[in-house]
Amino acid sequence: MNIEDLKELYQEAELSLNEVVDLKTLEELKNLYLGRKGKIAEIIKEIPALPEKERPLIGKEANVIKNRIGKIIQEKQVSIQGSQSAKVKIDVTLSGNKFGSGTLHPITLTIQEITRIFKHIGFSLIDGPEIETDYFNFQALNIPQDHPARDGLATFYLSNYKYLLRSQTSPVQVRVMQKVKPPLRVLSPGKVFRPDNLDASHSFMFHQIEGLAVDKKTNFAHLKSSLEYFVKEFFGSDIKMRFRPHYFPFTEPSAEIDISCIICGGEGCSVCGRKGWLEILGAGMVHPNVFIEVGFDSEVFQGYAFGMGVERMAMLKYGIDDIRTFFNNDIRFLEQFS
Repeated sequence: MNIEDLKELYQEAELSLNEVVDLKTLEELKNLYLGRKGKIAEIIKEIPALPEKERPLIGKEANVIKNRIGKIIQEKQVSIQGSQSAKVKIDVTLSGNKFGSGTLHPITLTIQEITRIFKHIGFSLIDGPEIETDYFNFQALNIPQDHPARDGLATFYLSNYKYLLRSQTSPVQVRVMQKVKPPLRVLSPGKVFRPDNLDASHSFMFHQIEGLAVDKKTNFAHLKSSLEYFVKEFFGSDIKMRFRPHYFPFTEPSAEIDISCIICGGEGCSVCGRKGWLEILGAGMVHPNVFIEVGFDSEVFQGYAFGMGVERMAMLKYGIDDIRTFFNNDIRFLEQFS
């Protein structure tokens, strides 16, 4: 093996590659000359057996030829691909591809509709962190230490229980009252997290909207009239509403609010459990202990709060029977909303 042999190998390869007209043959020649068992590889294997003075010269020349052949193969590949593309005919009479435009998600549409209604009666939007402390998520909301909601099976705790994923949007009302003095009317939509089993009516992540109003003369009648206005705007003027006594640690008195079934009109069906009513949200007058935490004088100020699940409202408004449908990203479902 000498320099002349290498030059002859290069000339052979160059001649063969110049005659190639398709990628398959090109790949075969690439393996023949540059493959692991190709001609260049065989030459390199023989170098250790050469005289010591010839080894560096033959090795250097072998690498030069290898690089030259590789460059010819690259250029030939580009040339063949270009010529093949040029042969592709374009029928300019064919209609173009239709690209569907995106639409807002039904959850987004529902949040926008709810906030629009409450903005009309003086509420403004605020936001709060999704990662909370025990203080804002529980303590400041008058939730006792032994309350089931504080259990590790009911809340996503982080960092050795120092932080948690908020289980409700109620912590936002504490944060805003610490910064803003009455009168105030605020609405806080956002994601909340609870370790619930995923089924047709439960999800470990969902959306809530929290409302809060505080003033010197705010009373339960104001709460009722505000929610009645919302219900009729959101579901229609024929919808009826009722309050049922309930318990929430952060409101007193507290109530759950039902509306007449939008499916059967209150007659009773499978959707409402034959009762004629559907629960939609919880509400009540802000507990004096919550006012104490934020530094409000409960003898001077009163307030009401309410909270609702956005998915629940969307399911009722659009006739959706499975909460998982919102998160499946099925385009057939999503393209129905605009």
